[in-house]
Amino acid sequence: MSEETTVEGGSPPQTPQTGPTQAPAITKPVLIGRKLGMIQQFREDGSVVGTTVIAAEANVVTQVRTKERDGYSAIQLGFGRPKKKRLSKGALGHLKQLPPLEHLREVRLDDVAGFATGQEIGVDRFAAGDKVHVSGVSKGKGFQGPVHLHHFTRGPKSHGSDHLRRQGSVGSGTTPGRVLKGLRMASHQGADRVTVRNLQILKTDPSRALLFIAGAVPGGRNGIVMVRKA
Repeated sequence: MSEETTVEGGSPPQTPQTGPTQAPAITKPVLIGRKLGMIQQFREDGSVVGTTVIAAEANVVTQVRTKERDGYSAIQLGFGRPKKKRLSKGALGHLKQLPPLEHLREVRLDDVAGFATGQEIGVDRFAAGDKVHVSGVSKGKGFQGPVHLHHFTRGPKSHGSDHLRRQGSVGSGTTPGRVLKGLRMASHQGADRVTVRNLQILKTDPSRALLFIAGAVPGGRNGIVMVRKA
């Protein structure tokens, strides 16, 4: 999973720090967070808007990839502070001296100059009024029929009908003699990666590491989402 963005400026690469430091400024900041749920917020004109609250504690830069070594430039961000025993030995070996981090995401950048392992990116990169794209995994609905999934019209209820909520015809038997690809049929619904674009940040709370975003974002409560400035 990766996102495209750019970096402002071009300071020389830094060596890993023993303590957390702020990462360089990014034109389109990216942040991993956890969806807490939805509340109502009132605008200055008195109108009410449904608001999603996202907890986004400081993301830690866990790896820096360069074109010379890896063939592309990117940074890997870590989010979540689980107990050490919950991570595998491979994950702990990858993080090395960094604290345990539960979720890792890679973000592609045009330039990684100035980034170093251990740096942090917080909600202070965003401000009220910013437009953001929010990506996450939508709620899984299981296997659904065509009426629920595609809003097909149901069949007749009476006169011995057995097609109340069934598919109906799927094509001619002579020509083309097969079911065409992409035909809308019963299938699995949800559990897909979805991006909702151009949502507005209503408020930020750096002291509690919270983002208040107007509208709904993909996924259920406690789902992991990625917020990227539009």
